[in-house]
Amino acid sequence: MEPVLIVGLGNPGDQYAGPRHNVGFRVVESLARTLDARAVKSGGDYRLSAAPNERRALLLMRPLTYMNNSGTAVADVLERYALGPEQMLVVVDDFALPLGRLRLRRKGSDGGHNGLLSVVFALQTTEFPRLRCGIGVPDMPARRFMADFVLSPFSAGEQQAAERMVSAAADVALTFARKGLAPAVQQCSL
Repeated sequence: MEPVLIVGLGNPGDQYAGPRHNVGFRVVESLARTLDARAVKSGGDYRLSAAPNERRALLLMRPLTYMNNSGTAVADVLERYALGPEQMLVVVDDFALPLGRLRLRRKGSDGGHNGLLSVVFALQTTEFPRLRCGIGVPDMPARRFMADFVLSPFSAGEQQAAERMVSAAADVALTFARKGLAPAVQQCSL
C-alpha cells in the first residue's frame, strides 16, 4: 500500500518553538511521539520520520526551510517517494479561525497563508488536503500586525485550548492516514 505523508508547517529553531505559527510542527511532533516514529535519513531540508507497524506507511515531515519556503521541501519529499499531492495532508495554523477550531478541506486556496502559498507554488496545484488549526482571531484591525500575532506565543489563558487543539488535530491527521479524507472531515465536524 502507498504511503501517506503528513506535513506540519512551521519555522525551525528554538526561537520559534512556541509561537502560534508553529502549530503544524507541534501536531506532527505529537503524532511522532504517539506512534513512536523513527527518524528517516533524508538528505533534504526537512525532518522526516516514519511510523512503525502501520497498515499504510505513514511519513511525518517538518520542513526546515522556514514557513515561506516550505514548498521546496514538500515537493522534494513527494518526488522522492513518488507520491501525489492527494496522498499528503498539510497541517497549518489559521488566524481566521477561533482558537481550537479545525477545518479540513480536500483542496483550496492558500487563504493568505504564506506556507500554503509556497506549497501551492512548488507543486503548481491547489489540489491537496489541508488541515487548518485555529490559532485565534486577532483583535488588531491592521493587517501589518499579523506577523506579530502569528509569531507570538499563546497566552497563559489559551495554553490548555491550544494543547487540546494540537491533540485533536493529531487525531484527525491519523484518521486521514488510516481511513482517508471523508472520515477525517467528519471527525473535524464533531
